[in-house]
Amino acid sequence: MKFSDGNWLIPDDLALLHPLFVHHVAAEGDSLIAHIAARPQQTRGDMLNTAVFTLRLTAVGDGMIAVRLCHYEGALNRGPHFQVTPQPCDPVIAIGPDYATLTTGGLTARLPVTGAYRLDFLRGDQRLTGAVPRSAGRSLRRGDGAVHMFDRLDLEVGETVHGLGERFGAFVKNGQSIDIWNRDGGTGTDQAYKNIPFALMSGGWGLFVNHPGRVEFEIGTERVSKIQFSVPGEVLDYIVIDGPTPKEVLTRYTALTGRPTLPPKWSFGLWLSTSFTTDYDEAVVKSFVDGMAQRAIPMQVFHYDCHWMKGGHWCDFEWDPDTFPDPEGQLTRMHDRGTHVCVWINPYISQLSSLFAEGRDKGYFLKRPDGSVWQWDLWQPGQAIVDFTNPAACAWYTGHLGRLMAMGVDSFKTDFGERIPTDVVWHDGSDPERMHNYYAYLYNQVVFDYMASQRGGDAIVFARSATTGGQKFPVHWGGDCDSTYPSMAESLRGGLSLGLSGFGYWSHDIGGFEGTAAPDVYKRWCAFGLLSSHSRLHGSDSYRVPWAFDEEAVEVLRHFVTLKCRLMPYLWQIAKDAAETGVPMMRAMLLEFPDDPAAPTLDRQYMLGDRLLVAPVFRADGRADVYLPHGTWTHLLTGEVKQGGWHREVHDVFSLPLYVRGDSLIAMGARDDTVLYDYAAGAEVHLFALGDGASATCTVEGDSPLAVTAQRSGDQITVTANRDGWTLTYGGQRHPGQPWMTLPIA
Repeated sequence: MKFSDGNWLIPDDLALLHPLFVHHVAAEGDSLIAHIAARPQQTRGDMLNTAVFTLRLTAVGDGMIAVRLCHYEGALNRGPHFQVTPQPCDPVIAIGPDYATLTTGGLTARLPVTGAYRLDFLRGDQRLTGAVPRSAGRSLRRGDGAVHMFDRLDLEVGETVHGLGERFGAFVKNGQSIDIWNRDGGTGTDQAYKNIPFALMSGGWGLFVNHPGRVEFEIGTERVSKIQFSVPGEVLDYIVIDGPTPKEVLTRYTALTGRPTLPPKWSFGLWLSTSFTTDYDEAVVKSFVDGMAQRAIPMQVFHYDCHWMKGGHWCDFEWDPDTFPDPEGQLTRMHDRGTHVCVWINPYISQLSSLFAEGRDKGYFLKRPDGSVWQWDLWQPGQAIVDFTNPAACAWYTGHLGRLMAMGVDSFKTDFGERIPTDVVWHDGSDPERMHNYYAYLYNQVVFDYMASQRGGDAIVFARSATTGGQKFPVHWGGDCDSTYPSMAESLRGGLSLGLSGFGYWSHDIGGFEGTAAPDVYKRWCAFGLLSSHSRLHGSDSYRVPWAFDEEAVEVLRHFVTLKCRLMPYLWQIAKDAAETGVPMMRAMLLEFPDDPAAPTLDRQYMLGDRLLVAPVFRADGRADVYLPHGTWTHLLTGEVKQGGWHREVHDVFSLPLYVRGDSLIAMGARDDTVLYDYAAGAEVHLFALGDGASATCTVEGDSPLAVTAQRSGDQITVTANRDGWTLTYGGQRHPGQPWMTLPIA
């Protein structure tokens, strides 16, 4: 939303008030409070007929300052509210003759004690960002009386803006107008399933607008050197987070809003789906599972999409007896062969569902203001929406999930949750505008928490919608993409943006969802998908088993699935890092290389953890342009060594730019047929391009854990470990691993 007409005018339909003159500042506990008038105060009479804003600055952790700018304190605030947990800190408040400051960690907020209002955020002595006079304000729209609060923070020259959820457009958000409003719009539009009001700046600071409903961002648009944000109502809450690195910003942000929960190990294997509208029954499912085994393609999870239930009856949580007459027996047979089972659900109940009457009569659905059930025919006939603010509705819903889990279901794909109406009444009296996005949080929380109560750390959902805090309920996938190279690239942009919004784990539909990919697209997508956090084959109206494409696709899929299985010692460690720090497994380049001026714009490659660089191939001819930051890089599959800079390469379908950073120890597991094994047993540790005076470390989880350190001094490398019985590979040579050894330079 825009509040100006060029540099000097305002739109004819708006009336604006700005906080202009600070006339009182005081400390109140750990907060700094200021009263700011909407016009200069020169005499006592100037306080008459004058709007006053209240500004509250509060430290919510080291390097994190919450800002609350309020016009009318008596405005209703019915909730919901994001679950934000302030972190321990020791703020320092100082009120001097000219300025009042609040300092926490390395971040200081400063404003004048009197006179013209401005708010500066300082990192030490350096101004990080801030709001200059007339940046903040309140707007009243003539006609409908809509009220908004807004603010604008400065961007430095060359500073780029990232994140704001899973967004599929340009990776750098400068120049974009973005609405934080969940929609089911696919991956090819400016709409998003997962809208997060958190922006990460390349300068190493973040902005979290603490409002669960609609937040409208103007990023270098209305004011081309500012990030502007607005919310409906009389109060604006936001938090400025200093890093000073982008990684540290994410760690601090997820300390406030919740760390990603570590998914179970089995979830990192290959997931195979029935696809959506395809014809399938128990025989078809068995042929898929048998076909993967016969072709020696390891598969960890089988997913039954919508039609495990009878069409038009979604959701009744009942297996369609015509296609699945023996679900308990089928799930037992799946488990006997080591396959986990996921089934599709959503929070909507069709009027044809056997559950509709009960949900209606007991008040489990969203209601219209007149008390009737809110219904429409988009998706399912006469569908209603479960009201997860009603504890009884939550228990009713999870009771049906419990029946499925007792049969042997291991996971739920929590689809939908974006099209939530605002002309409704919620059981707990929540504000419908604020609940539109927040519904995704409640929906996934209810399902995930119930699973965790039954299975502990084995809980996992496969979710499409999300808002702030949703990272606690992994894993999320990118939604409905086309089966093309451009859509593959837009999916990656979405995943990298989501990772910069606090989400640790992410997946996408390998081969694309809509339509059927050309064989070369499918094969390239297999490489990308198996070098992602989580890997799922899924489509809409056609199967995604590789033999449906060609025999080479079978070989390609097997090649990358077995590679992922062998990489699990490394992947499991970075998965644990994501849960502990909030730094995602799939990392935009600016997270690992914040001082490289090329890194913020790179959106066709990523770091998988801190050691591996992945650049998917998006062309039929196999050409890829990859940027290697400064240093020595070694191709994981070929051993080819390259120095930093841009490189144009051509890869066949069994390869892609997959480079290991210099000074790295990468552990490879002994098994390539499963992700569930003792990673330390028979581990092979590869040492890459260790520079003089440098060191590298590696830890491997297992029954007998392995920890390895390599150090180089001149022409000698010293390797220390905590046990023998492993293998070290360096410079093409294999060495029996011992607790201590020395190596010549390769």
